[in-house]
Order: sequence, then structure tokens, then C-alpha cells
Amino acid sequence: MNILEAKEEIKNTVSIYLETDELGDYLIPYMKQRPIFMIGAPGIGKTAIMEQIAAEMDIGLVSYSMTHHTRQSAIGLPFIATETYAGEERRVSRYTMSEIIAAVYDVIERTGKQNGILFLDEINCVSETLSPAILQFLQYKTFGNVSLPRGWIIVSAGNPPEYNKSVKEFDIATRDRLKCLQVEENFEVWRQYAYDSQVHGAIIAFLEINRSWFYVVRTTVDGQVFATARGWEDLSYAIKLYEKKAIPVSVKLIFQYITDGEVARKFMVFYDLFKKYREDYRLEWIIDGKADDATVDKAAQAAFDERIALIEMLTETLNATFHTVLENQAVLEQTAVTLRKVKHQASEDKIAATQLRETLRQEAQSVELSLKQKQEANALSGDDKRRQRQVCQLLMAYHDMIKEVGQPDKEFAKLKRDFAAKAKKQAQGMNETGKQLDNVFAFLEKAFGEGQEMTYFLTIVTAGRASSQFISRHGSTAYYKHNKSLLVYDVQAELKEAIKADLSL
Repeated sequence: MNILEAKEEIKNTVSIYLETDELGDYLIPYMKQRPIFMIGAPGIGKTAIMEQIAAEMDIGLVSYSMTHHTRQSAIGLPFIATETYAGEERRVSRYTMSEIIAAVYDVIERTGKQNGILFLDEINCVSETLSPAILQFLQYKTFGNVSLPRGWIIVSAGNPPEYNKSVKEFDIATRDRLKCLQVEENFEVWRQYAYDSQVHGAIIAFLEINRSWFYVVRTTVDGQVFATARGWEDLSYAIKLYEKKAIPVSVKLIFQYITDGEVARKFMVFYDLFKKYREDYRLEWIIDGKADDATVDKAAQAAFDERIALIEMLTETLNATFHTVLENQAVLEQTAVTLRKVKHQASEDKIAATQLRETLRQEAQSVELSLKQKQEANALSGDDKRRQRQVCQLLMAYHDMIKEVGQPDKEFAKLKRDFAAKAKKQAQGMNETGKQLDNVFAFLEKAFGEGQEMTYFLTIVTAGRASSQFISRHGSTAYYKHNKSLLVYDVQAELKEAIKADLSL
């Protein structure tokens, strides 16, 4: 299965494990709740999906890489305790609480989340001294003499032997107590994630054209070299900041993330072309609807790689705008709910301006506390974190806007005017973004008609989370017009071949 399918399997498993009867007992007894074991190549997103699952299900998450642990840190330190058996005192061995189990209790204490996931990565690469304790934990959910809290599900992950010399195969007795998920790399799934995560357009375009280089692990005379999904995403972060700071991107940088020399050098060549295309086409002209006939003709006559790069450049630019306007919209919507609540309280209680100011501060603190708790539980995505911080900042800005000696109605009217101005500006931004999307459709229609390039772009826009959310909220006449002829299924490979054929390549 691919990583997206694995994510859904894990969410389903967590859901059924947490299901209880009318008396609060688990429908699947706790000791029958098999730990999940994902096995797949390194860098395909096993850790990333755990963070997504915790955020989407609003449960806690504690993650550990088991290669960093010794027997003592996993089990706890031994000590001698005194117990009474059959009326006689005995000295017996006990263990302090495991660092791992303690981390789970810490999350429960700080966040109040009684349910969660304990994620143990690289679990089949532990040391010989720790291996028996790990097998016991997978079977009995106990480290030393301390059990994992009920409501917490074990998810583990590991690499196949061909990727890691330290791997130890689990025997049948152990595997028969696990839910095993075999996860394979899949470019189609990663590409969707890449659009949502705003991975650099050059990387997406390069891999769209050269899918066999998406995930590469091979042995050379110099040892193992590789290119992984994790490597491409991390490289994207670096390239974006290099570009922002006007630092030249070199093959030396690429080698730091993509160690396969052939792949790194070919991407460097493509990246330089991508930059050239970006300058040649003047994307801002296309997006603003000002592209001249020469630009249209250039696109129409372009080679296959250039066409793909152009579509990905336009998608990347639009995607960033979609993310921005949707984020602003979410911030304003959440703030509006809070302001209505504050207004209602003010009118009901007839509070003074000083109390109105204090109420806004308390509301901001409430959002901040919720943000902190979700962060500590690792149940918050990067997008959510940014939105919540913006809501806090806006509420505190309104707090500072109110004069303590003023009348509450008049003071609240100031907030209302300011919020209305922000809402108007946001509506203008949504309309402008809609026009930009229409402009791109118009350009592609002039350059390629209703050909495969248009279908390729439509497929990307339809599948993208930000683009599809924007269209569902704002609408797009051009999208609906061109989408009439689109069959919604995955045709990316066929489209590329069709584009090649059109160009007689």
C-alpha cells in the first residue's frame, strides 16, 4: 500500500481501538489491540503521517526513534524494593518508570488528552540488549513493571533489511501479535502532498518528467547513494530560502540532500532551465492577464519539458496565493465568532469598556492556551499553528484598540469598523485571486486550446487541497467551463505521453 492508504488504515485502527461500550469498556479488549507495524523504505513519510493523524483526530502523539535508546532508558533503572508476601518481608527487584512511558504521562498531564499514539520508529533496529524488552512491550504493552496508559495505541515503524544493515527480523510469534502494513513509495501520492505543502515547483516539475528519480536507493563503488521523498522536501525548503536571500543554488547544495550524483546533477541542469523559463515567461504578466502574443506563441511551440515546467510554475504561484487567501479567511472567520461572543456578553452584562478590554484579553489567552496544549500533544499542523497565532495577534490588537475610559458600545463600534475593513480587503483578495485563476486558464487556452496541457492543469487544480477549497468557496467560471470535458481520474502518465506525441518527440 502507499503512504496515504497506510494513513487511513491507521486512523481506522485508532478509531476502532478507542470504541467503547455503554459501560466504558473497549469493544476490542486492550490486550487484544495489536500494535501497528509499518515497514517501508526510509524517507517515504511514515513519521509525517503520524503528525497528520494526531492533528486530524485531535489526540496526543509521542514519538521516539528507538535507535537512540538503551535498555535503561526504555525500561527504567533497577532498584530494590521491600514487599510483604505471606506475612514475610522480601527484597525484590523493581524498575523506575521508563522514559518513554513517562513522556506519555507528561503529555496527558499537560494537555488532558487521555487518548493518543505512541510512535516508535526504527523499532527493528534496536540493540541486542534492548531487543527482548521491545518484543515484550509489543506483546504486553509494558516496559519493566509499568504499562502504557489505556487509550494510547502503539504504532511502530521500521525499514526493510535491504535499506538498513542493523535490521533484525521479527519472528512469527511476534509478527502474529502485530498489525503489519507494508508501505511502498508512490509518486502520485507524494505529488499531492507536495502541492499541499508548497514544495518548490522545480522539484515537482522535474519529478513529474522523471518519475523514476523520485525514489532511488542504489549501491555504488562509493557506497549507497539515494534520493528520497524526505530529501526532495527538505531540499525544497533550502532552495526557497536560498532564493529569498539571493544565494546561488549550486549542485553542492543539492548533493547535501540528494546523494545520488546522477540525479543531483540532472536536477541542477533542470533547475537552471526552470529559472530561465520563469524569467522568459514573466509569470506575473500571465497571471495578471497581460501576456502578449509572443509569450503565447512561445508556450505553444515549447518542448515537452518546458511545457510541464510552465504549468508547474503557474500552479506554484497560484497555490501560494490560494494558501494565503484561505488562511486569511479562516483567521477572520474564527475572529468573527469570538467578536460575536464578546458583543453578546457585553450587551447582556452591560459591562464597562475596561471589562470589554479584559474579555478580549481572556479570549486571546484561551486561544493561546488551546494552541499550547495542541502543540504539546503534537496534535497541530503547521497551517493550524500559524492561523491560531494570527487569531491571537488580532484579538490582542483589538484589546489594545479599546480605551478603558470609553463607552463599551462606541469602543466595540471601532472594532467592528476595523473588522469590516479587513473583511472587505479579504473579499477583494478572493476576487483578485479568482481573476488570476481565470487569467491562467485563458492563457493556457490560447496556447494549447483544449489539449492535453489544459487537462493536465485541470487535474492538478482539481486534486489540490488549496485550489479545490478556493474554487468550492469562491467559484471559477473558467474552471467550470473547461472542467466539463474532464474525466476525473488519474491520467497524469497518459497526459505526459500524449503531450510528447503532440510534439512528435
